[in-house]
Amino acid sequence: MKILVINAGSSSLKYQLIDMDGEKCLAKGNCERIGIENGLFSYENADGFEIDKEVFDMPNHTVAFDRVKTALTEGEGKVLSDLSEVTAIGHRVVQGGAVFTKSELVTPWVIEEIDKLSPLAPLHNPAHVQGIRAAQAAFGDGVPQVVVFDTSFHQTMPPEAYMFGVPYEYYEKYAVRRYGFHGTSHRYVTARCCELLGKTEGTRIITCHIGNGSSLAAVKDGKVIDTTMGLTPLDGFLMGTRCGAIDPSVVTFIMEKEGFNPTEMDNLMNKKSGILGISGVSSDDRDLATAMEAGNERAKLAWDMRSYEIRKLVGGYVTALGGLDAIVFTAGVGENQCQLRKEILDSLSYLGMTVNEEANNTRRTEIEISGPDSKVKAYVIPTNEELVIARDTKAIVEAL
Repeated sequence: MKILVINAGSSSLKYQLIDMDGEKCLAKGNCERIGIENGLFSYENADGFEIDKEVFDMPNHTVAFDRVKTALTEGEGKVLSDLSEVTAIGHRVVQGGAVFTKSELVTPWVIEEIDKLSPLAPLHNPAHVQGIRAAQAAFGDGVPQVVVFDTSFHQTMPPEAYMFGVPYEYYEKYAVRRYGFHGTSHRYVTARCCELLGKTEGTRIITCHIGNGSSLAAVKDGKVIDTTMGLTPLDGFLMGTRCGAIDPSVVTFIMEKEGFNPTEMDNLMNKKSGILGISGVSSDDRDLATAMEAGNERAKLAWDMRSYEIRKLVGGYVTALGGLDAIVFTAGVGENQCQLRKEILDSLSYLGMTVNEEANNTRRTEIEISGPDSKVKAYVIPTNEELVIARDTKAIVEAL
């Protein structure tokens, strides 16, 4: 069974074709600048063939899908003889709200509900709907489609963890609550960690998805009991361009002083804050490290703020879990930033955590980084969200 996994953004369409016999990636790439002049198309297959940043105008997602189809089935880099070899399509959807607690087969009702949830994810859900409709136009009704929600893994949180301290009527009227994100990533690394521990029941795990966007999750018996992102992906700790959790009065104070409207304030908190806003250098962790080495004090401040906030949250989750059996690092920064991992693990020495320095100095590979005498396990587990989506798609399609 070959499954095409899609992650559609407002102006992008990432894709990956996975052969579920052996769970092998056959081809992957990205369509960028959809609806914008000078679109960019990239493609690579498992044999090393590559199309890098081909300029190709894509006025909409349907045209982007057509270009993907051509790359998969024609020319030197093709991996399919015919599109009929694609058994199903799996889509990542950011916001499933409280409506969707699991992955679903795409139906008109499912598309309508995803669209209705757009106010909770205005930059994401409308794009996902476009992606689903474009896939239908490109592949026809004969190819089943499945949606996998970022929020569904977090639906096991109890009310005391997901409710906010605002009048209850806003939960009833507008579904204002904590939803959490990066769910497919947290789900993948949690499952893998449980495999490494040899059990799921009785486990207390903290998963750290640290990248340009970041979140932590407290997972007990394989189920999330709390997570750092909230109603939107803005909540939590300092990220690449997002401020994370702040005193709500900061928002109204800056709006009043600067004369910002809600859209302008939202843009400030989501795109101009975080590592970028504090350092004044970049949102990229590699640029931050270079600036720190050059003696940039604001870059060091940004680093220290993020490290402190993560350590503080991890400590709180240890309490919420009633102890800790394992901590997992994943995503771009989590998989590559050895020093940040060490700072976080050193803060857990009171639990008997020790660090294997040699193991911790590796990057982007699955490895245990806790010391042989450590009472708490620590792992780096590269995430694979596409595989989670493909596995769910396969299971749902096979059950039809």
